[in-house]
Amino acid sequence: MNIALREAVPEDAQLIAHLTRSCWANKVAVSSAGHHENTEDVIADLCHGGGFLLLIDHNPVGSVRWTALDTDTNVWEIRRMGILPAFRNQSLSQHLLEAVIHAAQNAGVTELRLGVRTDQPRLLDLYTAYEFELAPELDYAHANPNEPAPYVMRRFLKS
Repeated sequence: MNIALREAVPEDAQLIAHLTRSCWANKVAVSSAGHHENTEDVIADLCHGGGFLLLIDHNPVGSVRWTALDTDTNVWEIRRMGILPAFRNQSLSQHLLEAVIHAAQNAGVTELRLGVRTDQPRLLDLYTAYEFELAPELDYAHANPNEPAPYVMRRFLKS
């Protein structure tokens, strides 16, 4: 199995939107906005941040994106990480997460944040293993007002 990562470009937006919807199908509650991901949303994220595609034997199997906060460009929010069902349980998401962490460090970013849906608490352990901590004092900027607020986690990066 040949694993590769590549930085996403705006021309990947349709692929990434499709990957996100496919990764989240039957995994994330249907009320999640990820099920309605579209090309325009992906392009906006890529233009205000960036993203990575995970490839197995040259085939896209996962993606992740980040955006800088409007209020502080030294803080990136990790968004929409997912791996296709056929490739789960192989620790592949760690490649995506590590790529964002390294990109942030190289860019001089001081903090990473992410939201974890309350119906997916098992993800808290994954992010904790990467030095993210719960930050109950923070609100998630993209929270659905019709659902419980997600857990917000943060990781401070060394400058």
